Amino acid sequence: MTAIKVGFIGLGSMGRPMAVNLLNAGTRLMVHNRSQQVVRELEDMGAEAATSVEQLASQCDRIFVCLPNEETCEQILMGDDGVFANIKPGTIVTDHSTVSVGLSKKAADRAIRVGAKFLDAPISGGPVGATDGTLSIMVGGDEATFNSALPEFEKMGTNVVRFGDSGAGTAMKLINQLLTCIHTVAAAEAFNLANSAGVDILRATDLLQKSFGGSTMVGRSGPITAARNFENSGAPMRNLIKDIGIIMTMADEMKLSLPTGTAAAEILYEGRDTGLSDHDIAAAIVPIETHSDG
Repeated sequence: MTAIKVGFIGLGSMGRPMAVNLLNAGTRLMVHNRSQQVVRELEDMGAEAATSVEQLASQCDRIFVCLPNEETCEQILMGDDGVFANIKPGTIVTDHSTVSVGLSKKAADRAIRVGAKFLDAPISGGPVGATDGTLSIMVGGDEATFNSALPEFEKMGTNVVRFGDSGAGTAMKLINQLLTCIHTVAAAEAFNLANSAGVDILRATDLLQKSFGGSTMVGRSGPITAARNFENSGAPMRNLIKDIGIIMTMADEMKLSLPTGTAAAEILYEGRDTGLSDHDIAAAIVPIETHSDG
């Protein structure tokens, strides 16, 4: 029996290591990406290169996408030359991108119309988790479809949870990202206080991680902040800026108050407006410092 062919579209800082883990686990893999250099790298590792989305969609039994923003995701999935326009009936399409709940539900509806199946399955864990295969994968969609895709998920993550029907995985990711944004800014604020009080950030980070004030963002941002190593990051601020925008729109639509989310958004947007979008998320301390200096 011929092994199923898996396609992976989007080989960025998250998608590339996820695809590599699939490949290393023996998956019959076809890959596509806008930048062809990374495609050639995976081809050298044993993957099959696709020259277009159309080629990949028409040949694969499972398709995973991991894309940088909502606009790109919608185009790749639902454009005239996209996945759903060229897919085989019965194919399972999984979106690992962070998008709105509305887009995930729209994609699920489109999948039904073309005889395919869809899972929204955003991820958390950053490039390190993607490389180590320890991602959290939050899934929305039909339970039988989830069970069919689970073997692939387990090659990329160690905490794979289905939260409900279409859109539930995306909703869970946005909940996670709301906390990530808030905790990132809170850690930056705390480190600014530490600097001002003459407290060593590395020692503070170590102590905080053993205390109630600790968090994942304190642990990962502490050393980066101490070294002021904000450039060339695999977790740039633009990712949180994108996510908090989706979250705040969702909150407006649901008529929800997100006071700490709003405060975090203001700092992140100020970082964007002062040219920090490509810097590490820990650079949220910079606009906070600017306010302190004022």
